[in-house]
Amino acid sequence: MPIYEYECGLCHLQFERKQRFDAEPVALCPKCQGKARRVLRSVPVIFKGSGFYITDNRKGGAVEKAEKKTPDKGKREEK
Repeated sequence: MPIYEYECGLCHLQFERKQRFDAEPVALCPKCQGKARRVLRSVPVIFKGSGFYITDNRKGGAVEKAEKKTPDKGKREEK
């Protein structure tokens, strides 16, 4: 279950509640019984693994490797 953060409009008390996703938000402050509102904060995003950096997906790296593996078909060896 997620933990939601609330703030009272009258006394500015900040409190948290563990609630289900489908539960109604808390409407009253536990301290002064004033109107409480849910506080939304930004969440940090952490990218793990390969493919998220500019150096991971360079076009030149894959092309160069393919060229090294395949021999040139247009050139003939002279005897």
